[in-house]
Amino acid sequence: MSVWAVATSSLQDILQSRAKSAVATDAPVRRTPRRFVPGAPEVYFHKAIDNTRLVKLDDPIRKREMRMFTVAVSVIFILCTVYVWQHFRAIEYGYNIEAAKQERDHLIEVKRQLQWEEATLKDPQRIDRMAKSQGFDVPHAGQIQQMDAVPESNGPVMARAAGVTVVSLSQ
Repeated sequence: MSVWAVATSSLQDILQSRAKSAVATDAPVRRTPRRFVPGAPEVYFHKAIDNTRLVKLDDPIRKREMRMFTVAVSVIFILCTVYVWQHFRAIEYGYNIEAAKQERDHLIEVKRQLQWEEATLKDPQRIDRMAKSQGFDVPHAGQIQQMDAVPESNGPVMARAAGVTVVSLSQ
């Protein structure tokens, strides 16, 4: 007899004696867990079960429970989706606000630079230097004519809009 056969038979004897002692004392039978013995072969038997003749009966209570569960899960899903959508929109609005602030700051800086450039271009000393470098002189008396002033009736006229006729092409 091999060592495995002796170990298996002694294990079966122990289990049977425990079962007999448990029945004799009317105590609940406590089964010991199966022990894994390395190298011992394990045998599993396949048993085919034919359930084709079974008929599933309708259970209205179960159907109602499943409908209620489906509705509850759907409502929770919709609420979660709305919450996530709202959260992402808030984040997107935050990014848009930050981008608008950066653009505003950039435009303020550009405005400041343009005002500075305009001030330097309107500087009379700069204009005088450029005029002298190009050969212009300070105008003499009588050479300056104000465009905004009302012209004298006997003085020279720069331009006159007299005798203008409006012609319409539509009839």
